Amino acid sequence: MASLPESGSPIPPAASGIVLRDLTEADLDWVAEREREIFGRSAWSPSLIRDDFLHGFSRWRGVEFDGALAGYAVYGFEGDAFHLMNLAVAPEARRRGIARAVMDDFLAEARRLGAPDAWLEVATTNAAALALYRAYGFEDVRVRPRYYQPEGLDALVMRLRLTS
Repeated sequence: MASLPESGSPIPPAASGIVLRDLTEADLDWVAEREREIFGRSAWSPSLIRDDFLHGFSRWRGVEFDGALAGYAVYGFEGDAFHLMNLAVAPEARRRGIARAVMDDFLAEARRLGAPDAWLEVATTNAAALALYRAYGFEDVRVRPRYYQPEGLDALVMRLRLTS
């Protein structure tokens, strides 16, 4: 059943052919390549990706579309806040429901763990991501000036209350 964002319009279910799974160390080179392709100079470095994957406390999720990796997400607790730290979909795989599948997975995990809120940051210039997050009911909290470096782009901090 599709969840209802605050606007009242249903979020369409994810497309068929999508499989979510935990990433493995063997996937990290693919992730690093997509990071560079999608985020350019703001991309997480291969060493940061590997270190966080091997030694961090985040959950690394891969999204396969028709049997091939098409996207990924990193999320987990940062202190007491359940946080979406990264979400990326390969350009050739966009507009197929992959980001919605990731969001459903992220929010299901937050609820399973009893997180009161879900948090994320997004570049204020990323209209597609802003539309997705607002469709899920995320609300603007504050702007972090020049958060994304080296470009110096502002980030919008957003929150979804999961418990009242």
